Amino acid sequence: MSACSAHRSAHSDRGGRDGRGVWGGWDGWVVSATPAAAAVVPALQGALAAEHAAVYGYGVAGALLAGAAQVQARADWLAHQLARDTLEAMLTKLGATPVAASPAYRLPFAVSGAASARRLAAALEEGVTGAYLGVVAVDDPALRAFGAKAMQVSANRAVTWSGATVAFPGMPG
Repeated sequence: MSACSAHRSAHSDRGGRDGRGVWGGWDGWVVSATPAAAAVVPALQGALAAEHAAVYGYGVAGALLAGAAQVQARADWLAHQLARDTLEAMLTKLGATPVAASPAYRLPFAVSGAASARRLAAALEEGVTGAYLGVVAVDDPALRAFGAKAMQVSANRAVTWSGATVAFPGMPG
């Protein structure tokens, strides 16, 4: 039996654009607290830390956007909250204490208007994509699939915000 196994029902692949993404389609994880499960905790903690940062960052970006861009930022913000909550539940089922969010985060650059807010949203998604590389690297096939799907969703969001893509999303440049 694998350390972590997942099942899904009514999975809807909408790329996260409806605020549900990979998270709303997974009805839950069946996680066993075994010695092998301990190996996945650092990967999940890394993804959780990135989700915390994304929730914070989208609050900043959304405040500087208007119209459809602000609506999209809000949907992405909500999707990251759902992802955060899912990761916290997974870690708790493993017997780990989920990493807490920081009260504030250092932004990668000054964000002072709509253009820089869009760049911030793209940077947040690139960071989340990179964080899920650790989840893709674990031994459990279901957890790897979960991480790969999360990477796909965040990479698609990054393209939406930046208008450009990279050959290997999440990999250092």
